[in-house]
Amino acid sequence: MVKAADLNKWTRLQCFGHRLHLAIENAVKKDGRIDRAIGGCKKLVSHFSHSWKASDALAKVQKELSLPSHCLISECQTRWGSRQMMISRILEQQQALTQVLSADKKLRHLIPTWQDIDVLESVSKSLGPMLDFTDALSGDEYVSVSFVKPVLQLFNTSLLEMREEDTDLTKNIKKKMLDYLNEKYEDDDTQKLLDMASFLDPRFKMDFISADKKTQVKATVASQMMECQEKSSCSTDVEPNVTSATQAKKAKKSLGSFFKQRETEAKGDSSLTLKDALEAELNTYLLTPPIDKEEDPLAWWKVHKLSFPHLARLARKYLCIPATSSPSERLFSTSGNIVTCQRTCLKPA
Repeated sequence: MVKAADLNKWTRLQCFGHRLHLAIENAVKKDGRIDRAIGGCKKLVSHFSHSWKASDALAKVQKELSLPSHCLISECQTRWGSRQMMISRILEQQQALTQVLSADKKLRHLIPTWQDIDVLESVSKSLGPMLDFTDALSGDEYVSVSFVKPVLQLFNTSLLEMREEDTDLTKNIKKKMLDYLNEKYEDDDTQKLLDMASFLDPRFKMDFISADKKTQVKATVASQMMECQEKSSCSTDVEPNVTSATQAKKAKKSLGSFFKQRETEAKGDSSLTLKDALEAELNTYLLTPPIDKEEDPLAWWKVHKLSFPHLARLARKYLCIPATSSPSERLFSTSGNIVTCQRTCLKPA
């Protein structure tokens, strides 16, 4: 039976994609300049989506200007990345859009002003790098939880770092995003979970754990290794009763059984020996060189589970945690698109 405290511990890590979405919404809300620019983008996209003449004219101008033959992208309220893609596409096709809309006096009001273009460029510069991380952390066929802490550190030290060439709006958006994300992941339980996941990933180990916490994380890993060993030893103690009947039928002993019996008698203090073995396993794991960042950590543990049996159990426990709930949400969305009010009697095929 799962205790309430344990359940709270594992459910504390919320969807990273949702956190990032809220961080971006918090950074751009209540800003009149951004609302005005985004509203103009939506009207622009809506016009070209509902007018085949405008779309045809845009395609011709794209060929004349040697621009990519791309369509405009509409924003989806539930996916912040769609807004970023809409802004990037409008900035890419800005020259073609201006030329098409300038030909009709009734549509010239849809042309983005230079102030709106400056705002869109500032927003795109601050939010553009975030799009790739959301997609990368939303997979369900590879380990993702161990990437959360490295990604957060990358945000703080590189992607969202203030630069001299950044505009005031870009700096303001970056600061609000960093403050929100750091606040949501600063509690002790979440940090312990992220530290354990990062430690058990052979790509990172202690690379992204702060220096003052390395000793504590190592001690936590050692204590959990001991707990796993005690649980496994308790479960194996029951097995001899089941196999005792079959072993009693064997009258002869093998030559190796004498050495095995003598070895168990000579061990003496088994708890001390077990503690030394676990410490040696932990130190050996830390001394092994980290694998390439693009390799599969699960494949590495499959090969090295005999060398690090206790750590392999912890790896199965922590690395199976998904960083986002996007895979399950995609599954529900797919089922909703398949079974609709107009299509409710589908056959299994």
